[in-house]
Amino acid sequence: MNITIKEKAATMLNNKLGAGQFLRVVVKEGGCAGLTYSAAIASEMQAGESVVHIAGAIRIVSDTVSAKFLDNLVVDFSDDLINGGLRFTNANTKTTCGCGQSFSLSGFPKITGGKCNS
Repeated sequence: MNITIKEKAATMLNNKLGAGQFLRVVVKEGGCAGLTYSAAIASEMQAGESVVHIAGAIRIVSDTVSAKFLDNLVVDFSDDLINGGLRFTNANTKTTCGCGQSFSLSGFPKITGGKCNS
């Protein structure tokens, strides 16, 4: 899996991640384009999750459905006053919304009632 963590994101994550912690990244239904990235620092993996990328001390973990759509993901960080934080872009994105917070990917299964339907 090809995931790129830009320098500013790596610096921020190295400062925030404690011993045994990782960045959980999942793709969820939402936003005006259909899908959004969700990320959180965690220390315990959930059922169905695995490590999808390691860069030094930074581990990225995702569930099996989301992991299929993280290839070519670029993780960056912005300290902008408005909309600051981690930023995710992906070369596989088919469309994005005007504000850039949501996207759609070709082949992403439809999510209905919290369940993934292929």
